Amino acid sequence: MSSVPSPSSVPAPSPAGPPVGGGRRGVLALGLAALASAAAVPVARAGAAPRVTAAPPGPRGAGRALAELRAGNARFAALRQRHPHEDAGRRSAVAVAQHPFAVVLGCVDSRVPPELVFDQGLGDLLSIRTAGQALDEAVLGSVQFGVEELGVGLVVVLGHERCGAASAAVEHVRTGAPVSGHLARVVEELAPAARAARRLPGDWVENTVRCHVDRVRDRLAWDAAFSGAEVVGARFDLETGRVAFHPS
Repeated sequence: MSSVPSPSSVPAPSPAGPPVGGGRRGVLALGLAALASAAAVPVARAGAAPRVTAAPPGPRGAGRALAELRAGNARFAALRQRHPHEDAGRRSAVAVAQHPFAVVLGCVDSRVPPELVFDQGLGDLLSIRTAGQALDEAVLGSVQFGVEELGVGLVVVLGHERCGAASAAVEHVRTGAPVSGHLARVVEELAPAARAARRLPGDWVENTVRCHVDRVRDRLAWDAAFSGAEVVGARFDLETGRVAFHPS
């Protein structure tokens, strides 16, 4: 008659799961498997920065963009600015990507900053500023960057009242006196408008501003590099703060 094994001689059942080698190597393998499993589960860490997403695009299309500029300028002129898109969240969002809804080619005059004039904030406008909106290849390339690379559908050529560059061009045409240094390039750009405006009734300088804005607008509108956008002209009044858009 066979003997019945005592409980102490019966091997204990193996734990569930694949067998792991004994000793220190087995413990190490088990620990690595646990780490890999834990890494697969996202865990919120205390103090971790929230995920930042890119700023959403502004109004798309020339019509909606122009309406937004008109509304913003109306707020500015009425001293009811909202100062949008200036908080820390917006700053973080535009650090990821930019989606301006309009290109504004304006003058360097310190009294005509586009973001203030149109009550816009970070990432809303692609502002390009030269004395008297004078054009060169760098300026044209900058406009093209906005239209082709960023998909902007509206370009605004923004002149303004009492423009010093227009006054210099008028003085040059009136007297024929040479202009010194790099300013000669600016006056050269505005001189054709000054000559055309000489025959018009009213203030010669103000007419030069209007003529030059229209000339720049037409030059951009006829350039195939900007065919994806609508180009409009505008004039800012220093006294009232209002922008008047020129008819095409």
